[in-house]
Amino acid sequence: MARPDLNLLLALDALLDEGSVIGAARRMNLSPPAMSRTLSRIREALADPVFVQVGRKLMPTPRALALREQVRLAVEQATQVFEPDTGIDLKSLDRRFSVRATDEFVSIHLGHLLGAMATEMPRAMLRFSPEEDDVDEEALRSGRIDLFISASRKLGPEIRVQSLFTTTFVGVARARHPVFDDEITPERLTHWEHINVSRRGKAIGPIDAALEAQGLRRHVALVVQSPYTALFALQDSDLLLPLPRHLASSALAAGLSIRLFELPTPLETVLLTQAWHPRLDSDPAHQWLRHTIHALCNKEEAEAARRTQPER
Repeated sequence: MARPDLNLLLALDALLDEGSVIGAARRMNLSPPAMSRTLSRIREALADPVFVQVGRKLMPTPRALALREQVRLAVEQATQVFEPDTGIDLKSLDRRFSVRATDEFVSIHLGHLLGAMATEMPRAMLRFSPEEDDVDEEALRSGRIDLFISASRKLGPEIRVQSLFTTTFVGVARARHPVFDDEITPERLTHWEHINVSRRGKAIGPIDAALEAQGLRRHVALVVQSPYTALFALQDSDLLLPLPRHLASSALAAGLSIRLFELPTPLETVLLTQAWHPRLDSDPAHQWLRHTIHALCNKEEAEAARRTQPER
């Protein structure tokens, strides 16, 4: 039996990750025609098309999707074999991290994280991956994402999870909204239409259960995927928007013409966590990334606690 060409394994990993011949060629330092020839060899070796053309995009076949995790693990294990025992030089490391993160984290910590990366790991790149129909823990297992930052949720038993910070929800409205003309009660909260932010298009949020417990119901007139879209939609309307406090405060500090208010139906505190697959436990670059994120979040939590302490 002929020995397999391991270069095809590296090329297949690049193709599965990039989803295009041009992107994979750039990553492998090959010309697009050379990568196309490599794809032909991969197809022959696997007896499968691997990718099919759908419009202008290449879509992986079921066989390719089934191989994704196996290929990623094989490449990572092979890479670790040739890593020197003395460790790696983070400053010269060319590394990309696929991250799925909440808008709260992005609005508060992304700038500081990028600043730390520019100093400690300047050749690295963050690529934020949107939420999709795949299960989050499966995305971690398959290597589609390297780090998952979200509200705490149940994940697979092998997934590593670390607490980052907590946040609560507040209400947001345009600065001169009539809701501020009187006491904001649960009943008055339902007099105006609402915006719901959901990356998966859901019209129901945590506030709905709290209102329902009081026999009330709000009308959601707009569902958007991004809180930034929601914030701009507030400017010329009487819509109301529940948002995590950190995110709403960041928007206010940025100069948007909005006001924040305490919700008359307080919601539970939300814990934000970061999660990763155990195969990355000992990866020095990934260790640096999650340790840095944890330190940034702890610093913010400590500063917030100091701000809320009464003066003596």
